[in-house]
Amino acid sequence: MNQKVDNEPLLAAVFAEAEPANFRDALFGETLRRVHRRRRWRQTRRLAGIFVVLGLLGIFVWQKNLPQRTPAPMTAAKTAGRSYTRVRTQPLPARETITTQPLAPGRFVASMAAVDVVQTGRGNYRLINDNELLALLTSHPAALVRTGPHSEQLIFANPEDEKGFPLN
Repeated sequence: MNQKVDNEPLLAAVFAEAEPANFRDALFGETLRRVHRRRRWRQTRRLAGIFVVLGLLGIFVWQKNLPQRTPAPMTAAKTAGRSYTRVRTQPLPARETITTQPLAPGRFVASMAAVDVVQTGRGNYRLINDNELLALLTSHPAALVRTGPHSEQLIFANPEDEKGFPLN
């Protein structure tokens, strides 16, 4: 005889002792209940899909059969008279035009008695490097972005800082 067939009654007896008396019936009943629930859910989804398609089709047909409204033609209202006054303009004569002229060198008009004149001479500046630039901005978060080999752009984290701020 086949050895597999000989062992089946022994295995059935061993497993039968470990399970309750109605375990197989309960397991089979639970399996059938879940299968029925899945089948009902598939049928419900299919039915709901059909209703949605029919509803959308009904709305589409209903909107196509609505009477089309044509806008009423606009009629121009006749005005009783002119609501404006026509004005003719012409340039002023040269003798009535006000012009300004720069002061001659060395002549200054000031509201104070003494005015210090500051002039910048050539070569009195030096280029600063990236670290010195960022050191000036320690209290304002900023980033220096390189867009090319000799092209940089300073970007501020706070947009208000771009308008300027006192460095002192």
